[in-house]
Amino acid sequence: MRVISGSARGRKLLEPRGMDVRPTTDKVKESIFNIIQFDIPGRTVLDLFAGTGQLGLEALSRGAASAVFVDESTEAKRLVEGNLKRTGMRAEKLIRSTASAYLETAGKFDIIFLDPPYDSGILDKIIKKIQLFDILNENGIIVCESRLDRPMPETDAPYVKLREYCYGKVKITIYTKQGEGENT
Repeated sequence: MRVISGSARGRKLLEPRGMDVRPTTDKVKESIFNIIQFDIPGRTVLDLFAGTGQLGLEALSRGAASAVFVDESTEAKRLVEGNLKRTGMRAEKLIRSTASAYLETAGKFDIIFLDPPYDSGILDKIIKKIQLFDILNENGIIVCESRLDRPMPETDAPYVKLREYCYGKVKITIYTKQGEGENT
């Protein structure tokens, strides 16, 4: 596991012990960042279910203005701290909390990464909360990673599901929050 591009390119990241944290593979991560590459510079990022922090770190390496990392696991928080140190990156915040609780007090973000444990069943609830608390800036992006066979929820305007991409057994779903007067 490494940072693929940007200022921290090639830096190796700490990996989790055991199977509690399932990091995004380099192939899927590279595909995600190829999809959103022009939307990253100067943007604010939320890495919810941070795990190792690799998605937020990749965004910072590629020019994101700031990143908040949230995970309920003490081990994940330790991994993110170590990976921030290894890459020389700084987090705006590193928070140990459930994703659901954090969203109730979160600020606004331009890019939100959602990569929860696949079998947790929490993804629909989190997407609904993001809409309810309206934490995505206009024209912002939500990037969700899930199992290929998992149907992803539809959203209410101005939130729109843009596209789904399949990589082996993994599906990446991109949502956006449209600006006033925009249509898909």
